[in-house]
Amino acid sequence: MKFNIGNGGSVHIITVFEGYKDINESPKLYEFITKNDLFKAKCGDVYSDISSAGSNTILLGLGSQDKINSNSIRKAFYKLGKKLMELKIKDIRIDVPNIEGFCYSKTAQAIAEGLLESEYSFEKYLSEKKVIPTVEDVYLNIADEEIESTQLGIDRATLLMDSVFLARDLVNEPAIYLTPEKLAETAHNELTPLGISVDIYNKDEISKLGMEAFLAVSQGSANEPRFIVMKWNGDKDSDYKTALVGKGLTYDSGGYSIKPTDSMVDMKSDMAGSATVIATMKALAKSKVKQNVVAIVAACENLISSKSYKPGDIVSSMSGKTIEVLNTDAEGRLTLADALWYAVDVEKADQVIDIATLTGACVVALGDVYTGAITNNNELMDKLVAAANSSGEYIWQLPTNESYKDLIKGTYGDLANTGGRGAGTITAGLFLEEFVKDTPWVHLDIAGTSFLDKQRGYLPKGATGVLVKTLYNLINN
Repeated sequence: MKFNIGNGGSVHIITVFEGYKDINESPKLYEFITKNDLFKAKCGDVYSDISSAGSNTILLGLGSQDKINSNSIRKAFYKLGKKLMELKIKDIRIDVPNIEGFCYSKTAQAIAEGLLESEYSFEKYLSEKKVIPTVEDVYLNIADEEIESTQLGIDRATLLMDSVFLARDLVNEPAIYLTPEKLAETAHNELTPLGISVDIYNKDEISKLGMEAFLAVSQGSANEPRFIVMKWNGDKDSDYKTALVGKGLTYDSGGYSIKPTDSMVDMKSDMAGSATVIATMKALAKSKVKQNVVAIVAACENLISSKSYKPGDIVSSMSGKTIEVLNTDAEGRLTLADALWYAVDVEKADQVIDIATLTGACVVALGDVYTGAITNNNELMDKLVAAANSSGEYIWQLPTNESYKDLIKGTYGDLANTGGRGAGTITAGLFLEEFVKDTPWVHLDIAGTSFLDKQRGYLPKGATGVLVKTLYNLINN
C-alpha cells in the first residue's frame, strides 16, 4: 500500500459523522441510505456504492464527532481497509476531514495506521493465504497549505507500523524456529544496517559477566542463551541515556513448576518484551531520533532436563544478591534481574524501562486492555502514560506500598522469586526494583496486552506489537 498526496484514485471515500443530515458529495445517495436505515455512520460503518454503471463511492462512518479520537479513526479505516480487500479495489481517494482538535498530521497518521492495520497477517506457515491485500495506492486529498503536515503524519505512520509489524512477526514466530540464537541474529540483521551497534554475548561470555540468575533459567535447554545489547547514539553531544530492557524468554514451559498444556501453547509469546524493544530501536534509528538509547535482552528458554534449576535452589545474580527459587515458572524476573543490573551498573543508564510478559496476575487484574506498571519515579511514569495515551495504548500504574516488599524477602536467600498468590504483579515489579539502584525506572507488564486470544478492534488475534508506539513517542518527545 502506497500513500500519495493528491486527487487520484478510482474510488472516492467519503467520511461521515454520526447524526449528519446530509453530505455535499453524494446527497441523493446519502438521503436514500439514511432514509432506508442502511447506514448510520457509527464508527466503522461502511456503505459501498460500486457498480458497473460507474458509481464509485464508499461512505465511511466516523461515529459521533464529540467522541472522536485517534483510536476511533484507526478503527474506522481498519474496517474500510477490510472492505476494500473484499471488493478487490486497487486505488482510492480520501478527502482528509478537518476534525476539531486534530492537526492534519495527526489525522493523516491515524488514517494511514488504520489502513495498514487491515493488511497485517501472520500466514507464513499457511499453504493457502487468507489475507490478500489489494489496495495499491491511497490518495489523500488535502489543501496545499496542509501538504507538509499531512506528509509528516503519513511518514510517521509508515515508519511505526513497519516496526510494530516486526514485533508482531517475532512474537508470532514458533519457538522451534525462533531460538535465542535466532532472535539475536534477527536483531543484528534488522538493526546494524540502520547504524545501531549490536553486541551478542554467548554462554561463556554471559558467565564471565556474573549473570548467574539468567544462566540458571537457561540451563535446562539445549539451545544456549544469548545476551543482546543494542545501542543507538543519536545525540553525540549528550551523555544522557535511556535503557529499554525486554524479557526474552523465547519459550517458557514453566520448568519443573510446569504449566498445563493449554497454558504452554502460546508461550512462544513470552519474548514479547524483547520484540518490543528491538522494534522500537528500529523505529528510532530509521527516524534518526536525537537521543541515546540502549536496548538489552537476556534471551533463553525455560525447559526441563536433568540440568534444569529446581524449586528450592538458591542462585546468585550479577548484583551479588542471592535469590531463593520458590517457583521455576517465575523465571522472567531472574533473567531481568541481571539485565536490569547491567543497564544501571555497566551502561550507566539515566532512566530505565523494562517490558515483560511477567505475570498471569496482571491478566487477572487488567485483562488484555491495560498494561500494568510499577515505578520508583512518578515523573517518568507520567511521561510514559502521556506517550501511551497519544499512541492509543493504555497503561495503569499499580501501588508500591512498602508492606508488599515483605512478601519477597527470602528465608535462605536475600530475595524470594515469588511473593505468593496475592498481588502477584506488584511483588514481581518490586522484585525487579531491587536491581535498578536509585535509577528512575518503570516496569511494564504486558502479559495481557501483548498477545490476544481473539481480535479486538484493529488489533489481530495473536501478537499485538503493543508499546512500540508508546516507547517511540516517549523517547522522540
